[in-house]
Amino acid sequence: MASLHLKGRLWVLQRDGELISDIDTDMIFHNQYLAITDISKMGQYSFDNLNGFKDFAQLAKPGDMILAGDNFGSGSSRQQAVDCFRCLGVTAIIARSYGAIYKRNAINSAFPVITMQDAKASDFKHLEVVVLDMDKGILGEKKAESMSGVQKDIFFAGGLFEYAETLK
Repeated sequence: MASLHLKGRLWVLQRDGELISDIDTDMIFHNQYLAITDISKMGQYSFDNLNGFKDFAQLAKPGDMILAGDNFGSGSSRQQAVDCFRCLGVTAIIARSYGAIYKRNAINSAFPVITMQDAKASDFKHLEVVVLDMDKGILGEKKAESMSGVQKDIFFAGGLFEYAETLK
């Protein structure tokens, strides 16, 4: 069974001491790769179009988490922008806010997206090991929002369709 407590390295996506905001789906998974439909091949292209983090896919390890600024995942509705992280074993995204479609896609895929409105790059060291308590909404020692009840239900079921099966 999945756990609401995650432990892993934290990728702090920052430039000049500030969390990077407005990371759109094209930066996460560039449109030139949209013909790839095999989820197991998507990870290698994660952040391939995000300056300063083009080596992310080669350096990421299972269990890693990502910290970003405002409006993470804005742009198109491409599911690959969620699946590429799942392929690499990234366990959660923590951001100040999300593009609405990205957030919904992630939740429906049982991929944790946690909002931390007061997040700052200076709160964490890049690649430090942290614990995320998704139930209480705590990343390390800092407060975040906890998962909603429905988000937890979908997470534990393994996705929206699996959750819907439990409602029958």
